Amino acid sequence: MKIDVLSLFPSMFHGIFGESILKKASEKQAVTYNVVNFREYADNKHGQVDDYPYGGGAGMVLKPQPIFDAVESLKSENETKPRVVLMCPQGERYTQAKAEELAKEEHLIFICGHYEGYDERIRSHVVTDEISIGDYVLTGGELGAMVVIDSVVRLLPGVLGNEDSPILDSFSSGLLEHPHYTRPAEFRGMKVPAELISGNHRLIEEWREKESLRRTFERRPDLLEKRALSDKQRQWIEEWEKSR
Repeated sequence: MKIDVLSLFPSMFHGIFGESILKKASEKQAVTYNVVNFREYADNKHGQVDDYPYGGGAGMVLKPQPIFDAVESLKSENETKPRVVLMCPQGERYTQAKAEELAKEEHLIFICGHYEGYDERIRSHVVTDEISIGDYVLTGGELGAMVVIDSVVRLLPGVLGNEDSPILDSFSSGLLEHPHYTRPAEFRGMKVPAELISGNHRLIEEWREKESLRRTFERRPDLLEKRALSDKQRQWIEEWEKSR
């Protein structure tokens, strides 16, 4: 996968691309990163990429020309049809399903703004996807892009040591992930559930299924509203509801 990022602050990405899983993914040649300061594409000697909004109002608006030229240049260099992702609070709420969708692409371009807003012609003629990571406002799109990139890259084949890890993550199955335990089996009087140390794989899988459902029921019941449940799962929920 090729990931291009358009940002006025490219140095913000040096740390995240050079550490942990994102670094390993690059070393394994599963992904290549390219961060571009789109100020370099400004068509004026001052490198200005923003201007006052028509009709008045607070703040500055990102001009279309630098973004159009930067995206067109990246497309011509790679001869691909990339997904062009605009990070903005008005976008689609980001989910694991969206991460899995983007992970199937060969080329992603992220646009990170840093002003009051974008000229609408960027949205309507350049962008394929608008993404929001939550109902709050950040000073720029860089942090949001980092979140999306991290969640996408870890899904690429061969990036994680255990191929089952992304499949079993919270939200991948539609439920929150079950609790985890490691050694020692007892710590300060707190014991690991007996099922997990029983050696009985059927009991272990049933415990994980039940605890995954319980955690979702307690913390994110909205995820269960449209989910098809088995008779056993419905029975568990009925028991939890009675014990409230």
